[in-house]
Amino acid sequence: MPYIVPLKSAVVKRHYQAARPLKQKGLFVKMDFSKINSDIPEENSKARELARARWNSVAKPLGSLGLLEDAVERIAAIIGTPDVRIDRRAALVLCSDNGVVAEGVTQSDSSVTTLVAENLTKKRTSVCLMAASARTDVYPVDMGMNDAPAFGGMLSFRAGNGTENLRREPAMTREQAEFCVNAGIELARDMKSRGYDILATGEMGIGNTTTSAALCSALTGLPAEKTAGRGAGLSDAGLQRKIEVINDALRLHAERIRDPLGALAALGGFDIAGMAGIFIGGAMYGIPVLIDGFISSVAALTAVRLCPRCAFAALASHISGEPAGAAVLDVLGLRPMLCAEMRLGEGTGAVAVLPLLDLALAVYRGSSSFDELGLEEYTPQ
Repeated sequence: MPYIVPLKSAVVKRHYQAARPLKQKGLFVKMDFSKINSDIPEENSKARELARARWNSVAKPLGSLGLLEDAVERIAAIIGTPDVRIDRRAALVLCSDNGVVAEGVTQSDSSVTTLVAENLTKKRTSVCLMAASARTDVYPVDMGMNDAPAFGGMLSFRAGNGTENLRREPAMTREQAEFCVNAGIELARDMKSRGYDILATGEMGIGNTTTSAALCSALTGLPAEKTAGRGAGLSDAGLQRKIEVINDALRLHAERIRDPLGALAALGGFDIAGMAGIFIGGAMYGIPVLIDGFISSVAALTAVRLCPRCAFAALASHISGEPAGAAVLDVLGLRPMLCAEMRLGEGTGAVAVLPLLDLALAVYRGSSSFDELGLEEYTPQ
């Protein structure tokens, strides 16, 4: 029996309402994360070394493009060649609803999730406009909004009609969490098969700054006061209520959150679980994956806790304006290429760094060498 369910097109078109029907339909296979982790290839250190050698041959001071040079080298290590190209890029925007909205932790109600999702299909949202400028295709994905959308244009990996209220019960079952991680792996595989060179992760789901803050606290040990932010604009009272809800959830699920999958199921969202799978899939299939903001970074951290060998495939795009944005990147050992105090979501931060990478690759691929210009090479001092 395989340890990953290949969710092919016939399966993708179905709408899943809960994990129990998944089992009944024979569509769910328990994931062996230990096996998946051991099967993830290591990064290609030789390709990284060749990329560094290429940078060092370019007629400019050594390392003078900073983190952009490091990003190109990391991509080389992920794809296994110093011939780095990111000509075809896709942004995956995972949409789902969160039961914790019932606790009054958001400024908007869950109807906004569906509204924004529909506008994603019409190419009207912020990430769509930015992606058009950055030559990036946008794929909205229904991971489990409150109701199956009446409109078309979305990929569908529904794990349910939104999650449960994490303050009162686990947000999802472990089976639902595994299903969503598996869906993310399949998304990465599918995008690779379509010829995409790099993926940007994004999300849309009212309440997901609460789920990600709670999961961040569980995975890092940071108190809710350090992980909870104002999201889309909470008042002081609203922020305090959000902190109380997270603390209540951490106490309620103290036994469940002892392992990464348990923490994801108890506190996370379908979107976070799906993005975690994308990061794992990126490592499995050799496609670099850009972290967006706080929610995406928590998904990346979840992926690394589930499958530590997948860490090399994730790149930090920017540092979120949410309170724990920097802390999560520090735990991952990543440095952001962009510091613009963005906190919009949808994958906007990840898409924003693609033009920066284009500029870096223009130098990497097209610049003259020291020999060609008749200059003496710089040497490390």
